[in-house]
Amino acid sequence: MVDAKLQEKADKIPARPGVYLFKDVRGKVIYVGKAKSLRERVRSYVRGGDGRYHVRFLLERCRDVETLVTGSEAEALILENNLIKQYKPRYNINLKDDKSYVSVKITTKDRWPRIIVTRKIERDGHTYLGPYASASGLRETVETIRKVFPLRTCSDTVFSNRSRPCLEYQIKRCLAPCVFDVDHDAYLAQLGEALQLLEGKTEALVKGLARSMAEASAAERFEEAAVFRDRAAAIAKIAEKQKVLIHGGGDRDVFGLYREGGFIEAQVLLVRAGKLVGNATYSFEDYEFPDEEVLSSLLGRFYQGSRFVPDQILIPFDVEGAAALAEYLGNLRGRKVAVLAPRRGEKFRLLEMAIDNAAHAFRERHDEAGRREKMLAELQRKLGLSSMPKRIECFDVSHSQGDSVVASMVAFDEGRPDRSAYRRYKLREVQRNDDFAAMKEVLSRRLTRGAEEGGLPDLIVVDGGRGQLAMAVEALSELGIEGVELASLAKDRVTAAAYEEEIERSEERVFRPGRANPIVLRRNTNALFLLQQLRDEAHRFAITFHRQLRSQRRLRSVLDDVPGVGPAKRRALLSKFGSVKRIREATPEDLSQVPGITSELAVRILSHLARSS
Repeated sequence: MVDAKLQEKADKIPARPGVYLFKDVRGKVIYVGKAKSLRERVRSYVRGGDGRYHVRFLLERCRDVETLVTGSEAEALILENNLIKQYKPRYNINLKDDKSYVSVKITTKDRWPRIIVTRKIERDGHTYLGPYASASGLRETVETIRKVFPLRTCSDTVFSNRSRPCLEYQIKRCLAPCVFDVDHDAYLAQLGEALQLLEGKTEALVKGLARSMAEASAAERFEEAAVFRDRAAAIAKIAEKQKVLIHGGGDRDVFGLYREGGFIEAQVLLVRAGKLVGNATYSFEDYEFPDEEVLSSLLGRFYQGSRFVPDQILIPFDVEGAAALAEYLGNLRGRKVAVLAPRRGEKFRLLEMAIDNAAHAFRERHDEAGRREKMLAELQRKLGLSSMPKRIECFDVSHSQGDSVVASMVAFDEGRPDRSAYRRYKLREVQRNDDFAAMKEVLSRRLTRGAEEGGLPDLIVVDGGRGQLAMAVEALSELGIEGVELASLAKDRVTAAAYEEEIERSEERVFRPGRANPIVLRRNTNALFLLQQLRDEAHRFAITFHRQLRSQRRLRSVLDDVPGVGPAKRRALLSKFGSVKRIREATPEDLSQVPGITSELAVRILSHLARSS
């Protein structure tokens, strides 16, 4: 039943473009949407015009709606993307594959351009190619370019300060324009050939090199002919590995959708310079919004961050706000972008390919889902759990002889890592080598927050034995939380003497509350594999955080311990004097010359440095 106050509020919303935010009883944003007319869109929700179960479920939890008016649909799209990123609403599309693809940057503004692999595209006047879906494949191509074409690779600072050629010149990988008088036109010609290779124009490039080789051979310049021969061979080898499906030229992103009920698979084909260079796949479950709304949300979120925007975006059907989307992406790209829904021809065949790939990915994913469901069912059976654990969280504690005690939590949802839910903990109460107390503190903090926000796991796994499990039981009992299953996974032990020929190890053991003997899981079983995945991931996450903290502490300066000296003043002092030693040797008057350092603070700094030495 929709709240009466919500219906009354919907009637007062202006009929202008903008963004609406649905909030639950705690004021938490649970859905963000955009509309050409806010009043019509919100009314259609709260007056029962949309009978889908997903919408009814959403409105049952909605207690308030907030609107933000914008000047145009394009502005509403930008604002919607920003708010989704800020609030991460439960009922909005969440793209889990949000990585930025690698691209190639050609520093064309430099007199002697170089080729750089990058993941960040900026408006700096240089030329960018890509993106490329395979980072390893691109790096292999760039490495081949560096072997074949003697172009500059050093940074601007190194280039401008060279007085003699480096090793790259000695091994004939660079012409050394930093110190020698190099033919600029010949250098740019080599750069052009390298760009042809990056753009996939390998046939024309190999033919040109073959002609150059024949001309040099006819003129009896055999060493030069051998260079052309080797270049052609290396390029032909790269060409064999390229995915060269020609589709009419140009840069395009092609979106295909495949759906079965609330299960949706989206496939994006990345076409660059007329060649299919890669793809991206996204899955949505229990998502009852219509295809048009799913595709519109996907389009808006896909181009967040530094992702490359192509000339054309092909979609299987028209969506509301396509013109606003084209305007928004055109502003990002700096030139016109077309959003098209073709019905025939080559572009339509590309769409059919994207839809076929989405269907194929859907079938593969559901096969995998079946395997993971079987794995979870086996875990339920082996551990005697009351139900199949949909969400599992695993905790691990890490320290170095009691130093820098930290903990980690990793989460698996339906057998898959949910990295957005991973958490790291600095211990507040425990600052010593006490694994049991550390485990209890971390679990208490996690469970307290979960109880407040209504997000508790089905199963908690702790790394350790009976002691760690007892701490977990105690934490649950003190907080009065029920319905969360517990288990601890103990590492295998050496059962035969170390001096024997073969070292024998015990099986992995799982401890459960109320059970005297551990559950022994045989090697290579599905249940053990899943638990080991959880433990190893939690251990990796904790160790990484622990090393990061130790590294940060080693990098601390003695100046950080002086009251009144923050990062800015520390940088100013080190910039002025160069080292702590020189600061220690300075006078209070010398230190007072640094901006922000008073005479009183200068005396305090020197006094502290004298004590610390």
